[in-house]
Amino acid sequence: MPDESTILEVTNLTKTYDTGLQAVKGVSFSVKKGEVFGILGPNGAGKTTTLEMIEGLRPITSGTVILDGIKTVEQPYVVKQRIGIQLQSSAFFQNLKLTELLEMFSDLYGSTVNPMELLAEVGLTEKASSLVKNLSGGQKQRFSIATTLVNKPVMVFLDEPTTGLDPQARRNLWELIAQIKKRGTTVILTTHYMEEAQFLCDRVAIMDDGKIVAIDTPDELIKQLLGRGFKPNVEVPPATLEDVFIDLTGKHLRD
Repeated sequence: MPDESTILEVTNLTKTYDTGLQAVKGVSFSVKKGEVFGILGPNGAGKTTTLEMIEGLRPITSGTVILDGIKTVEQPYVVKQRIGIQLQSSAFFQNLKLTELLEMFSDLYGSTVNPMELLAEVGLTEKASSLVKNLSGGQKQRFSIATTLVNKPVMVFLDEPTTGLDPQARRNLWELIAQIKKRGTTVILTTHYMEEAQFLCDRVAIMDDGKIVAIDTPDELIKQLLGRGFKPNVEVPPATLEDVFIDLTGKHLRD
């Protein structure tokens, strides 16, 4: 049984399609309250399928998911009321203002929200009357995260939230995710940027071929690798080219 600090318990989760393809093969892990938990893996590893089963968006073949004390397979709609899921910009009505969209999401959840406060939290106050289609890539991602907070969720799911963003927008989103954690909200994210996972995540699960092949803190996984005798092919510099870029061009967003 999960203890009181556990908000998500996934046990022997599997997904098999009618074609016989087994996309998820007995995945088990737990997530603590207030944790930023990363799910990493190459394309086709089963990350998105796993998330969608946890979220109640895809049927579970076998196994159990208990989120905030609720079994997803038994009460998927109750689970959906307690979580926030990042939507891609194409999922929004493109001709509504940001405040109108937030009010619409609030009505759908049956919750009360102050759109301007939420926009201020993600740095979009000046864009309150703008249409989604007129936002930059970074602004769309920040607004997408704002929509996940409308129902005051216990957990938010972010699927590759910084893909395609410039360095300033990407690091700004890192700060936003850190703020969400400070609220006490649990975050589960997927990313292909390893430095992003190392910076943001308390723990990560690495998936491959539908299974979890490792799970621990980023630092501990690195120590385990070094303990197996790993030596980098090149010397790792104390700064990266992205650090140079940020230093020369500034941290402020170019919205």
